[in-house]
Amino acid sequence: MEPEYRIAPVRGKWTLAGQLIERWATAMNENPAPGGIEDPNSLGFKKPAAQTRVVVAMSGGVDSSVVAALLKEQGYDVIGVTLQLYDHGAAVHRKGSCCAGQDIHDARLTAARLGIPHYVLDYEERFKRKVISPFAQSYAAGQTPIPCVACNNEIKFADLLETAQDLGAAALATGHYVSSRLDASGHRALYRAHDLSRDQSYFLFATTKAHLQLLRFPLGDMEKAQVRALARRFGLPVADKADSQDICFVPTGRYSDLIERLTPGAALPGDIVHIDGRVLGRHPGVIHYTVGQRRGLGLGGFGASAPLFVVKLDAARARVIVGPREALATRRVRLRALNWIGPGTLEDHAKGEELYVQIRSSRPPVQALLCIGQGEAAVEFAAAEDAVSPGQACVFYASDRPRARVLGGGFIISAEPACAAVAENNYARAEPLPL
Repeated sequence: MEPEYRIAPVRGKWTLAGQLIERWATAMNENPAPGGIEDPNSLGFKKPAAQTRVVVAMSGGVDSSVVAALLKEQGYDVIGVTLQLYDHGAAVHRKGSCCAGQDIHDARLTAARLGIPHYVLDYEERFKRKVISPFAQSYAAGQTPIPCVACNNEIKFADLLETAQDLGAAALATGHYVSSRLDASGHRALYRAHDLSRDQSYFLFATTKAHLQLLRFPLGDMEKAQVRALARRFGLPVADKADSQDICFVPTGRYSDLIERLTPGAALPGDIVHIDGRVLGRHPGVIHYTVGQRRGLGLGGFGASAPLFVVKLDAARARVIVGPREALATRRVRLRALNWIGPGTLEDHAKGEELYVQIRSSRPPVQALLCIGQGEAAVEFAAAEDAVSPGQACVFYASDRPRARVLGGGFIISAEPACAAVAENNYARAEPLPL
């Protein structure tokens, strides 16, 4: 069934005396194609802004609202679209949620303030099918999934982009803190944000080269304080609204509650096993643990000489593997679902590519070597990385600097430990505790 469109015609008027627009427009069109582009507008299209329709993905937050205001101020034909992705009761008014009842209301109020048409699309069923269900299955398997990547790639940059084209739009604009600029070949490429504390490129590595030609990210060269200042100057009702959380569809913040509801039987009790093979205790289910976790293990009475951390989750055997901090070190990871958005093709880099990689959104990129073999790809870290878990994204960059180009990435299948005691796999031979 096609999504239901609900439109709220609105009118409004405002002025802006900002000083960021010229800088943003220039950055969006750096490095023109050979031969030059004659008088492109700020989004890079060779036609007046008034003749350029842009759909803005409005989540109901301050970032996407400012994007809509900036584009409207520049004279673009702006349409706001908000996705209803879930309705989990408590999440509707929960601070830090997005894409639920209150956020749809806020997006509608913002559209009314700006005088742009606003659509609400019911994507609840496809969001559950493409994002929530795979997240639950991956988590139950002992992985550390990243649903924001699936949401961006499967929902916002696929289904919503198609909807934008159906509405006659030349581009889809979002409030992500990344940049899209022309490279030397004249095609749009993805770059890290100017403000690395806000950079969201880690969650966008799966974006395709084709999608990048139609996507625009006006906030990539701004800081959050500047965005909020613009929101106040525009008089937007969400100027002081709290930022949304990464995993918006978990109302309580407890992933295990969602996993148990969607995957009955996922919370299977089992043994907590040391890397040396000793069984130290019992646990209520691997879904309650993550790699790198130290607190909440319930092993205080074992008199360990050093703190113990979760080193691995063995969902097939219902085992939580623990060890000292040095057991978290990883030197190499295997990847699946590679996506290359750097120069050339992935095959051009089959002999090995020195680059920077990021394995968690909260960590900076580190030096590594990308190795492409027959039927598989792997990344070798220049220095061992801690707490690497299957399911995480491994994102490639040209450098670790602000505005560095995003080259692509993949999802981690397995991690090769740097610690010899973990590599020996003694924990697999542990005898279970009697029930």
